[in-house]
Amino acid sequence: MKLRIGILGTRGIPNYYGGFEHISEYVSEGLVKRGHSVTVYNSHNHPFREDAWNGVKIRHCFDPEYLVGTAGQFVYDFNCLLDARKQNFDAILIMGYTSSSVWGKLYPINSTIITNMDGLEWKRSKYSAAVQKFLKYAEKLAVKYSKYYISDSLVIKAYLTEKYNIESKYIPYGADLFSKEEREQIGIEDALKEDYFLLMARMEPENNIEPILEGFNNSSSHRKFMVLGDTGNRFGKFITHKFKNDERIEFKGSIFDTAKVRALQNNSYLYFHGHSVGGTNPSLLEAMASEALIAAHNNPFNKSVLNSDAFYFSNSKEVRNLVETVQRRGPEQAMVSNNLHKIKYQFNWEKVIDQYEQYILECYRKSNYEQIV
Repeated sequence: MKLRIGILGTRGIPNYYGGFEHISEYVSEGLVKRGHSVTVYNSHNHPFREDAWNGVKIRHCFDPEYLVGTAGQFVYDFNCLLDARKQNFDAILIMGYTSSSVWGKLYPINSTIITNMDGLEWKRSKYSAAVQKFLKYAEKLAVKYSKYYISDSLVIKAYLTEKYNIESKYIPYGADLFSKEEREQIGIEDALKEDYFLLMARMEPENNIEPILEGFNNSSSHRKFMVLGDTGNRFGKFITHKFKNDERIEFKGSIFDTAKVRALQNNSYLYFHGHSVGGTNPSLLEAMASEALIAAHNNPFNKSVLNSDAFYFSNSKEVRNLVETVQRRGPEQAMVSNNLHKIKYQFNWEKVIDQYEQYILECYRKSNYEQIV
């Protein structure tokens, strides 16, 4: 059975932004290769201006976020939904709910609605109490107006079952194995093998950047600590100022060359993953696929992915201990190998795309059977 599928809720593809754009790129292209007709909605500000990408149809909708800020996201999602109502999609996949679920009454009634339920956005400390309250409300609306749900983390799946008594389909993100070409991205002049620590994240408090760098700052390590991420926001400026006197810490800014980032991950002595909110994090999977040795913030999201194949920390003191004591020997190489095995057999894109296709088909059949009955 071949379906007409619409994907909403992202800024668009190809990916220039983040997690949902990343997975939408892979899933949409994969579904097209399996014979489905797939349309992805793009912001009119997206750098890609064509009407098709690798067989995926692109619909460009007006997005006023550049004019009015965050409120523009709601207008953009509204415009996407108005257009989707005219397209006669068999199924609509909505990536996230932050600015779309308020328009739940506008979801096309003849399309099977499936929502990827995102990563407990209301827990993010960057949001004010009022915004956190709204995000809880938006989550509730997403549950109300969707009939089928996807969780990218087993932790989120359990949360949705307990909170709303709904069943969601667990489908994680994927990652590509580290290629020979990516290995060649870093020359000896850029980095000696395993001679620096690495952190890559948005500059936000819940990514635990401050305790990670504080732990390193207090350590006796002779290695460099490279930080990848845009430091132009308020928290980024605070962090760069706080650690400006530690010459070992190098703020590299954002690097959008994926091959370069993965080569840096592969070459690092220890890769710090501080994310504490959200589901299966794409950058964590890419670090695993890049054969990095990982130190992760101690929380259920990270542990559900890494299990015992990482070092864990909860505060700056524990970070300092890792910086000063972690070795690169047999047990550590086994951790790297075990994580690579997970990428090959659990978090690979072909399996992820297969799961999306099977679940969308299953939901579509269920919806049509219920309408007939």
